[in-house]
Amino acid sequence: MKYSTQNYRIEDKAMESFIDAEEIWDFLNTAKPSEDRVREIIQKSLDKNRLSLEETAILVQTTDAGLIEEIKQGARKLKETVYGDRIVLFAPLYIGNYCTNNCQYCGFRVTNKKQQRITLSKEQIVAQVSALEDNGHKRLILVYGEHPMYTPEFIADSVRTVYSVKHGKGEIRRVNINAAPMTIEGFKTVHEAGIGTYQIFQETYHPETYAKVHLGGNKRNFENRLTSLDRAMEAGIDDVGIGALFGLYDWRYEVLALVRHVNHFEKVYNVGPHTISFPRIKNASELNIDDKYLVSDDDFTKLVAILRLAVPYTGMILTAREPVSVRNEVLRFGVSQIDGGTNIQMEGYTNKNEQNQDLEMEQFEINDTRSLAEVIDELIDTDYLPSFCTACYRLGRTGEHFMEFSVPGFIKRYCAPNAILTLAEYLEDYASAEQKQKGYAMIERKMLELAKFQKTTQLESKLERLKQGERDLYF
Repeated sequence: MKYSTQNYRIEDKAMESFIDAEEIWDFLNTAKPSEDRVREIIQKSLDKNRLSLEETAILVQTTDAGLIEEIKQGARKLKETVYGDRIVLFAPLYIGNYCTNNCQYCGFRVTNKKQQRITLSKEQIVAQVSALEDNGHKRLILVYGEHPMYTPEFIADSVRTVYSVKHGKGEIRRVNINAAPMTIEGFKTVHEAGIGTYQIFQETYHPETYAKVHLGGNKRNFENRLTSLDRAMEAGIDDVGIGALFGLYDWRYEVLALVRHVNHFEKVYNVGPHTISFPRIKNASELNIDDKYLVSDDDFTKLVAILRLAVPYTGMILTAREPVSVRNEVLRFGVSQIDGGTNIQMEGYTNKNEQNQDLEMEQFEINDTRSLAEVIDELIDTDYLPSFCTACYRLGRTGEHFMEFSVPGFIKRYCAPNAILTLAEYLEDYASAEQKQKGYAMIERKMLELAKFQKTTQLESKLERLKQGERDLYF
């Protein structure tokens, strides 16, 4: 199917589809990996330059075990250079699971009569957010099914409700959303509510496969979903997140398509996506897919490393879909954000049996059910710096302005100090005595490392103020 010949409109703006399946396969089929070429491409990325589709295809088609290891180590070095060792933590909160779509991989699909449908009331939202705050969370992503009741006004109201909750010592400082495509006016409505990133996944960028797995509902419209982030950008939401659901089609194609989507943003808006996500298909109630394209752990690790090299400046999100062993491995090769203490069951955060999953109340099965404290413990033990930072968003370092810092790698100078401050705040308010001791030992180490490259006088002052009871300090 030659897809790029079809024109469509984003509100009043005519555009040509930037996804051409034949073009992507041409890059893959003509890629000729060699030792010299692969190493040259890795070095280009380490010099903080974006990779082209041709270069990405060469990495994707590399099968030599030694070269694949060099790709992974290149990704590890790049991540350390641009992002340092900090890992941003967040939690998902499902607001409603009513849906009119018939997506064969999703437990929420309209034909699944086993699914127990719930939309959280304001009181229920407050209860869930209070429970999340009691564990130390500062960043949430709200998730909605696609249904007429989940209007932009409803979404905006739920965002404002979340921000209003101040329970104990807690507060939510950044609310991202994962919701169905909207009009430009709809996006303006949710933007005015103060959302951070708007995230939506194309699921698969292959038009024929897309039609096979989306059998009904508005989501069946490939073009409408593909252009949703353009409408968000035109509405003023300059932090957007893209993603593909790996396992629906050939992973090699999806990797190149994600890079093609990044190219589109840079060309049209002079800014790339804030985040890239790469979830793999997991078990779900009434799951109905062909397992032909399921992605192995080895290929998954490889594709994460390639995406890190292909788009050096973009945050990469790994979710609790993955088991602990896989999460620990791919953290090294490019991931900068993970969720912790995750429960995607409707009203799951106040459920006394929160560790027992019920697929009739969930979109899919998660495989990392550790508490936030357990996740933080392991991060500290493996010398990753846990972060709840929201400074860039709140100081206007978003969109193109964020790119000015992140593309050359300057963002690291803000990330490490802010991560240290948010970790110290967590340790003061939520940590056990043992975790507090470990956490401050890490902070002491990180401060010594930081002092080699930049002045830490202000950071030391803010840390003392935190210990004296001040909160929400950042650079």
